Amino acid sequence: MAKSQTEMFEFNREPIKGFPELRWAGKRPFTGTSYYPAQLKETHGHPSDDGWMNKLYWGDNLQVMSHLLKECRGQVDLIYIDPPFDSKADYKKTISLRNQSAESDSSNFEEKQYGDIWTNDEYLQFMYERLILCRELLSDKGSIYLHCDWHKSHYLRNIMDEIFGIECFQNEISWLYKTGGASKTCWARKHDTLLFYSKKNSGFTFNPLQERSYMMHKYGFKKSDFKIDPENGLQYSMVYCRDVWEMPSVGSATDERVDYPTQKPEVLLERIIKASSNPGDVVFDCFMGSGTTQTVAMKLGRKFIGADINLGAIQTTTKRLISTASKCMADKNLLSIQTYTGFEVYNVNDYDFFRNELEAKKLIIEALGMQALPENSLWDAEFDGRMVAILGINRIATASEFEKIVANIDISSWQKKQNENPGKPVEKITFVCMGHDPNLEAMFHEKMASLGFVVDLEIIDILRDKKELTFKRDADAKISIANGKLSIEQFYPMNLLQKLSFEKQDVEDWKELVDSVMIDWNYDGVAFAPALTDIPAKNALVKGIYNVPEDAGTIHVKITDLISESWEGSFSVEGSKL
Repeated sequence: MAKSQTEMFEFNREPIKGFPELRWAGKRPFTGTSYYPAQLKETHGHPSDDGWMNKLYWGDNLQVMSHLLKECRGQVDLIYIDPPFDSKADYKKTISLRNQSAESDSSNFEEKQYGDIWTNDEYLQFMYERLILCRELLSDKGSIYLHCDWHKSHYLRNIMDEIFGIECFQNEISWLYKTGGASKTCWARKHDTLLFYSKKNSGFTFNPLQERSYMMHKYGFKKSDFKIDPENGLQYSMVYCRDVWEMPSVGSATDERVDYPTQKPEVLLERIIKASSNPGDVVFDCFMGSGTTQTVAMKLGRKFIGADINLGAIQTTTKRLISTASKCMADKNLLSIQTYTGFEVYNVNDYDFFRNELEAKKLIIEALGMQALPENSLWDAEFDGRMVAILGINRIATASEFEKIVANIDISSWQKKQNENPGKPVEKITFVCMGHDPNLEAMFHEKMASLGFVVDLEIIDILRDKKELTFKRDADAKISIANGKLSIEQFYPMNLLQKLSFEKQDVEDWKELVDSVMIDWNYDGVAFAPALTDIPAKNALVKGIYNVPEDAGTIHVKITDLISESWEGSFSVEGSKL
């Protein structure tokens, strides 16, 4: 397993005297981070004339940004982030078998994509650390838009004032929409908030945009100022955009919809990217979800970097960018614009275990035979009289992981236990992780001692101690190569099939289970570079039979199912598996 390197990046912003600062339980200074390696997994397209390749990263964005500091510190021109809102909900994606009616309940089931349930203090520390790294990545002409809503916008503005400086606050923008239900107990909540800050208080990129301003009566403007909208006959003039944006959300029937939870509309990102960057600038989104930021950046001739911890987001964005790149290269209107259509996909810390953290915790608890505890509990599970906390998934566990636990310990309860049994551990605790700082145990005992407690701590590193565990069943496929054709004869995505069996759904054709097929005809054994991508329309099926080019060498096939799990295999041109 790849480990963090010894190279450290330090950063510190002195507190402003007399300036109010938001406090929360367990608030910790974040003044440095380690460099984390990334492994190139896939390449799509080719570098631009200046050698740039866009990049997507699968991993914890704290570690992704720590990785980016080495080459991109002070080089990012625009950041847009749509982080968790602490909405107290789990977000799910409806999965439908291919070639079946999307309206048929019998052919649908829901798959959790990510959870948005936090304690307040845990959430604030999470955002605090990531916003510090965002500022470190921004160029002096750069700016950031943080997308949030009523749940945490008041806290986040305080945190951004502390990190970026109140003098760098530019706007609080309201995005108005009409979708969703209404309440009879309060005013219907129909807007999100965008907090717009710059890295410096002057010299940042801002291109003022204009929009139509309508008048509902006939004599609203001087004759030279107004135009008539042919669609509704109303008068309008062009004015500079204000800080209230009325734009539709992504409708169920729109072409851009990819059925990813909380997908944001392209028109929203188009306004932000046009206003706060120029062609050729670098745009970054480390909570990229469905890939709207990256898609719009590509269309507008910007370079981009994206990251997400959810593998479903990586797969969704990859498909979307392949389609967008194809359209950009075919669009004659873009011939005079430098577009950046090639991109690479990386893993940070070489984790290939789980699609998302919700799935990870459930599978780990089941695999270790533990008793799961309610989601609002401090602990994730209980096992043999020990309280279990599952630390970072798809990342190395560090002291910051257990600080979240320490901040929420019931101190009075522990003191009572200690008084009743002096000299004995106040609690038996097990940490479960996927790689950890070698000093993790010593640091936790030191922290407990500073609070006056002794604990019995056990660390289970599943990459080291539990290699024999099987968390999910591997997919399989039957492929033949003959007479210049590569044929996928059968595909068995075992975890998806298991879910379908629970839902009592029948599958007539393996193609109904497939989201995409990609083939690299000359695989170099390092980075998958598909020359063929079979990504069918929403209810269509993959072809399953493909012409093998005459110059094919080692052939590598990747089949991705409906829940973003993939099977990959390499073959000789004669058809034998390598």
